[in-house]
Amino acid sequence: MKKFAKSQTVIQLIEQLAPKHFAYEGDPIGLQVGSYQKEVKKILVTLDVLEAVVDEAIEHGVDMIVAHHPLIFRPIKKIDTSTSYGRMIQKLLIHDITVYAAHTNLDIANGGVNDLMAEALELENVEVLIPTQSAVLKKLVVFVPASHEQLVRKALGDAGAGFIGAYSHCSFSSKGEGRFLPTNQANPYIGEVGKLEVVEEVRIETILPESMEKQVIRAMLEAHPYEEVAYDLYTLDQKGEMFGLGRLGTLNKEMTLQSFAHLVKQSFDVEGVRVVGDLQAPVKKVAVLGGDGNKYMAKAKMRGADVYVTGDLYYHIAHDAQAIGLHCVDPGHNVEKVMKKGLMHYLKQELTKRKYETDVILSTVKTDPFQFQ
Repeated sequence: MKKFAKSQTVIQLIEQLAPKHFAYEGDPIGLQVGSYQKEVKKILVTLDVLEAVVDEAIEHGVDMIVAHHPLIFRPIKKIDTSTSYGRMIQKLLIHDITVYAAHTNLDIANGGVNDLMAEALELENVEVLIPTQSAVLKKLVVFVPASHEQLVRKALGDAGAGFIGAYSHCSFSSKGEGRFLPTNQANPYIGEVGKLEVVEEVRIETILPESMEKQVIRAMLEAHPYEEVAYDLYTLDQKGEMFGLGRLGTLNKEMTLQSFAHLVKQSFDVEGVRVVGDLQAPVKKVAVLGGDGNKYMAKAKMRGADVYVTGDLYYHIAHDAQAIGLHCVDPGHNVEKVMKKGLMHYLKQELTKRKYETDVILSTVKTDPFQFQ
């Protein structure tokens, strides 16, 4: 019998990649239409939810649409089914299709929109352009019988605990004695009911980001032999990995702005780009920011970028960029479509890992409203 994920499981996987607390305040991310308990046999990943995308989902028997741009961005006052928007909602409800949106949280996440943009341009030495927050770190301390020390330590590391810089599976151990007296209600792995037991135990200490707490604790409990596991969890003052909008990196080799503009056009599969600056000027350091990045133009210059790649550049912002000597390439807001393949591959991998047979497909509908003539 085939095993399919519930929509709640799919959402948990997405929020494991792009936690909800990454999102900007007021951004309407999350479940938009449907149920958390929907059995999902097929997922459609899209940038935008338009009527043509919903029709595509119906045609392909899709149970859940995962989008970057929210379908419901403002409170709905009425559902007029004579309009395209109203028909969309009507069709989603009739065909029982769940819709979920990951917006600014997916922009900020590692492996999200901006990392995918940097990857498409093959940027090197990539770092966050505009830091917004750092990961909360926690220390986990667990007491394990010496016989299971290696098993539990490996489970913790494999689940994501113990990452420090470029090192994984980092931990510390100290030996000691554990004491416990099983009551009549106990089913002890070691010892006897009513008799005080003294066991050689190991204290294992490791660190983990708060976002991975549930999966690390679950892995620890599964690997631990005791019926009741003794462990402590502390929030640390140290700050973890920095997260934020945009990315800053360098090209493998210097090129002219004109050549770079062609690279952007080719890498993002767009019909054309708008360029600000001297086409023969050399560029090497690149800032990228998916969507509308107008208000971060000066920040890109301050961080030393030669060229800034973002969408929806305003006329006067382009003048400001010229004035401070920052070159710009605008491939349009729709360039965020790079998230489709990235999110599809991530979901396929995570669902397969959990032995779900839920299928994940890409929307082929062109949602960019602009054309070049």
